[in-house]
Amino acid sequence: MKGVWMWLHRPAAQRGVRAAVAAGLAWQVAVLLPPLLSEYAYYAPLGAVIAVHPTIADSASAAWRSVLAMLMGFALAYVVYELTRSVPDALTIALIVALAIGVEQWRRLLRDQASWVSFAAVLMITVGAGQPGPYVLRYAGLTLIGAAIGVLVTAVLFPPLQLTHAVDRITATRAVLAEHLHDMAGTLREGRIPDPAEWTGRNHRLDRSLDRMRAAERQVERARLANPRARRWKGRAETIRDESRAVDRVAVLVDDLTSLLVEFHPHRRGVDHADAGTGWVLGEALDGLAGVLSTPYHTGDGTAPDERDARIARAVDALHRLVGLVRTSTVSDDEGFFALGAVAVGVRRSLSALGAQERLSSAT
Repeated sequence: MKGVWMWLHRPAAQRGVRAAVAAGLAWQVAVLLPPLLSEYAYYAPLGAVIAVHPTIADSASAAWRSVLAMLMGFALAYVVYELTRSVPDALTIALIVALAIGVEQWRRLLRDQASWVSFAAVLMITVGAGQPGPYVLRYAGLTLIGAAIGVLVTAVLFPPLQLTHAVDRITATRAVLAEHLHDMAGTLREGRIPDPAEWTGRNHRLDRSLDRMRAAERQVERARLANPRARRWKGRAETIRDESRAVDRVAVLVDDLTSLLVEFHPHRRGVDHADAGTGWVLGEALDGLAGVLSTPYHTGDGTAPDERDARIARAVDALHRLVGLVRTSTVSDDEGFFALGAVAVGVRRSLSALGAQERLSSAT
């Protein structure tokens, strides 16, 4: 039972259930209509499936845009057919399709439903040309009825807020970012010069993860529109949004850190006049930041330090050593010195973005 409940929390499973229920209801409603419509009841489930999307806002948008695109296709086909009766059918169909494809470029209005223009136009000229009025009523009317049922089912049957999906994307991005930092820390400890090609490839992987996380955050914002559950989960949705944007800011900062280390490799430039092991100090700072990234939440009740507190303390201590190293270095090697200082600032800003402010005051 628990496994089924967890499965139903998945966006794909929820959409499948809603689409199935909406299609069944649409069919049942359609067969009860007058014979003019009920004989073509199968168009209603089509409209229901078209309208079932991950969010209520997307469902409503898909419903009216799909029906509008169909009506535009029907009208286009009918007008062109009437004007080209003396033209061979092959040329008429070719002209209709060409014009329909042109109309589909009006993406600002039709968006992802634009392809229905050419689909409906071809149906009209090949199936409904003999009785254009009744055909439009059956197809567009039943599709509209089914789409309305799809929107209603989406709004009533566990209307999705996409919170679980967004949390999964944030967690995945945190893991990729932490792995990135750990690997860079290992390179620095070994005293190696980071290979620009290798880290460019790693940045591409991080970019893909960030794109998916940002898309999931936008999905949550859209899911809150016209959603009866939005008020109840407002706090959780806002927390997810803030967490996503914090990870996004850290990713930008880490990208800058990586570029500095790859380009200037301060651990190999002699800036460590205090013999403190620059590569190790840098590595500890990056590892500390990765630890905070990997432990986003407190697990205790606040009366005693927990794992996140320990990770923050370790990260701040490492930052403190890095700041001390900058202070004891000189500017004789300008590029290495300033890169080292920039890394210290980047780590500090990253920890601040991750909510470690309560301990950052000691790292001055």
